[in-house]
Amino acid sequence: QVTGHLDDCTCDVETIDAFNNYKLFPRLNELLESDYFRYYKVNLNKPCPFWNDNSHCGIRDCAVKPCPSDEVPDGIRSGSYKYSEEANSLTEECEEAKRLGAVDGSLSKETQQAVLQWTRHDDSSDSFCEADDIYSPDAEYVDLLLNPERYTGYKGPDAWKIWNSIYEENCFKPQNVKRPLASGRGDDGGQTFYKWLKGVCVEKRAFYKLISGLHASINIHLSARYLLQDTWSEKKWGPNVTEFQQRFDEVITRGEGPRRLKNLYFLYLIELRALSKVRPFFERPGFQLYTGNKSHDAEVKNLLLEILHLAKSFPLHFDENSLFAGNKKEAAKLKEEFRLHFKNISKIMDCVGCFKCRLWGKLQTQGLGTALKILFSEKLIEKIPESGPSYGFQLTRQEIVALFNAFGRL
Repeated sequence: QVTGHLDDCTCDVETIDAFNNYKLFPRLNELLESDYFRYYKVNLNKPCPFWNDNSHCGIRDCAVKPCPSDEVPDGIRSGSYKYSEEANSLTEECEEAKRLGAVDGSLSKETQQAVLQWTRHDDSSDSFCEADDIYSPDAEYVDLLLNPERYTGYKGPDAWKIWNSIYEENCFKPQNVKRPLASGRGDDGGQTFYKWLKGVCVEKRAFYKLISGLHASINIHLSARYLLQDTWSEKKWGPNVTEFQQRFDEVITRGEGPRRLKNLYFLYLIELRALSKVRPFFERPGFQLYTGNKSHDAEVKNLLLEILHLAKSFPLHFDENSLFAGNKKEAAKLKEEFRLHFKNISKIMDCVGCFKCRLWGKLQTQGLGTALKILFSEKLIEKIPESGPSYGFQLTRQEIVALFNAFGRL
């Protein structure tokens, strides 16, 4: 059912699939394996600013700091806690989640040397995200390749509370309009909701679709890298088709699943558009993806520019000029609302109980926030001089790493 035209766009699913799968993704994957893009600095110890976060019992004990897997007690590592819907022992489930949710913080000696240099290349600027203070003693570098996004055992009321807070309080939706498939939504199959969505301005509709697309993306990763087998001899991760169907099958979700997947394509288009716009920032001869290895850095920059050139060549880009295009005063007010709502969502990520989910949640919201910042800075980007500082527009190393890794997830 996920085929054809996308709402609010001139594009279709098939064009994106062909472009992404055969042209862009193989190159992007190569870029994300390079040293510059695999290490992300994150503070996983920030307290939740919205509610008392005593969620998900034991996870916090294991992952107060990103920890190497050999620090996880042997008993937990070797226990054959197999996940099942019927798991009735909270302790058992928690210990499994604790082990799966632990962040592996091991970095090689060379990397530790390189990361010391990276801080010199960071600048702060106004943004759509509540960024971590990377100079905080709690902020640590994490190797994203050692900590892939996958099922961690984090589920149930705590995970639901995060998404509910995002949708109910930050997506411009009135309380009396129930989300499709939300409890107590009545039997109208989401008709009231979609009637409301159709009636709001294109900006608010786009905001909802971006968040829904992000939610779909995360659920796909958890279904695609699910813990299928967990014994003392081996852990096996792979696609869990049942889990995927429960979230996206048209019949099971009463038509909601295909809409969610289409929102994923909408999110892809928005981030692709940002990549196509930001090229002048990276093209400057003085800009370098600094890791300390000169020849490797030059190669990675060439690959990056090739990807940006490809992004520019996409035939059916989203036209962001349709956003905030009305009355100037109203548009400015709406844009600021948009920014603050998104900033709030980035803060909610500090309430995620599982640290690996928190890591990827923070990275992906920062990536999307950076894409929005680029789209709303078009005039500043056009003015960037060939050499010297890029007055008015700046991206930190954090934002660059988040932007490309978030797009890599899509």
